[in-house]
Amino acid sequence: MPPGVEHELTAVGGTLHATVRSLVPWTDAHQEGIAAAEAVCAGPLSVVTAISDGMTPVHWKVVIDAADPHAQADFWAAALRYETEDNDALIQRLLGLGALPREAVVEYHARLAFRDLVAVRHPDDPYDKDSGTGLGRRLLFQRVPEPKTVKNRLHLDLHPGEGSRSAEVERLTGLGARVLREVSEPSGAWVVMADPEGNEFCVH
Repeated sequence: MPPGVEHELTAVGGTLHATVRSLVPWTDAHQEGIAAAEAVCAGPLSVVTAISDGMTPVHWKVVIDAADPHAQADFWAAALRYETEDNDALIQRLLGLGALPREAVVEYHARLAFRDLVAVRHPDDPYDKDSGTGLGRRLLFQRVPEPKTVKNRLHLDLHPGEGSRSAEVERLTGLGARVLREVSEPSGAWVVMADPEGNEFCVH
């Protein structure tokens, strides 16, 4: 099912009626939830799907190319105080089904992870416990063969709080970032930095 749809669940006999607005595609986790609801209602549920009115915000994530996605995820998780996503349960299930080759998997923080993809997410945002995938603010790092060659057309601005810029720059430098230049203009002041793979970002 497409994102941004309403899933209306109606139990036989009218025991249960609920409308759930989902911002993520229909997954096995949703289907397992239906099965659990059927057990409670002692009867099958019908699922009626209706396209939303178009006012639902689009779910998005920022995808960043990387030579070493796991190292980049570690840096940005520490920089933003985010959490790296744990996809171990999903990967174990895919391996068991033969749907994922073992060479596509690596060990990462003592858990199985995808070799070429890893994400970090805001710790307060919801996530799919069945797959470990964040459903809110997140950055996804994907392995690419080519190195970074030009200035980014898109970058992150970090706002650590009033009077905290210098301390934050020092903290980020300790994590592996480097200062590119300091900017002072009538509109404000900030520090341009680069992450361990050279991606520019600003600290305000």
